[in-house]
Amino acid sequence: MYRVVIRAAFVLFRLLGLRFDVRGEQHVPTSGAAVVAANHQSFLDFLVVGLPAVRRGRLVRFMAKEAVFRSPVGGPLMRGMRHIPVDRRHGAVAARTALRALHAGELVGVYPEATIGHSFVVKDRADLRLGAARLAVEAGVPLVPVATWGLHRVWTVGPHLSLRRGRWVGLWVGEPLWALPGEGAEELTDRFHAALHDLVTGLVDAYPDPPRRPESAWWWPAERGGGAPSPEVARVLDRRAVAKADGLPDPGD
Repeated sequence: MYRVVIRAAFVLFRLLGLRFDVRGEQHVPTSGAAVVAANHQSFLDFLVVGLPAVRRGRLVRFMAKEAVFRSPVGGPLMRGMRHIPVDRRHGAVAARTALRALHAGELVGVYPEATIGHSFVVKDRADLRLGAARLAVEAGVPLVPVATWGLHRVWTVGPHLSLRRGRWVGLWVGEPLWALPGEGAEELTDRFHAALHDLVTGLVDAYPDPPRRPESAWWWPAERGGGAPSPEVARVLDRRAVAKADGLPDPGD
């Protein structure tokens, strides 16, 4: 099932004419376990974040919110690919499943930002969840940062959907991060956040199609004069999205 979906994804990439810039794929191990942790900017991220692993002959088992597995279309596909459902109110069950996969030598994919960010830059460290680092520490495996940028111009929150061909999509993999002696999930997440921030900054710097009028480009980061929500506004939108996904009350402003 997984390989069928991969072939379908490649067909979609060709139809959309996506221009991929993939770097650092050598940091994905060709054997053995690792936690692959990525930023989250598009509804299509799950189709591309695993691409470096596929090029290395590996498949990533992604952790995804349980609601996706209830979808009449996506549910059978997710189960067929053996991805890991996450009920955020009872996350220990998903964590145990992920640990078993890691102990079996698999790659496990995690989105520490929890939901798609509205600012199109890496969320603040305080808004990152510790699950990815905790899995890496407990399993004694590396945490591999993966950054993507550009796919949000195809489909993201807003809602923004465009089938215009030829979008550039950057996908860079950072060096694996191993927990240092005595280091816990908090400290490893600190280092992961710094690495992910540097990767995303590099991707935006390398973006070949910057807007002529940044202030009117909804997809260009506010910190660069773009029309995306400011960090303060994005944080409110992000936290509301996370609360909704978790079935919690709206946290307000």
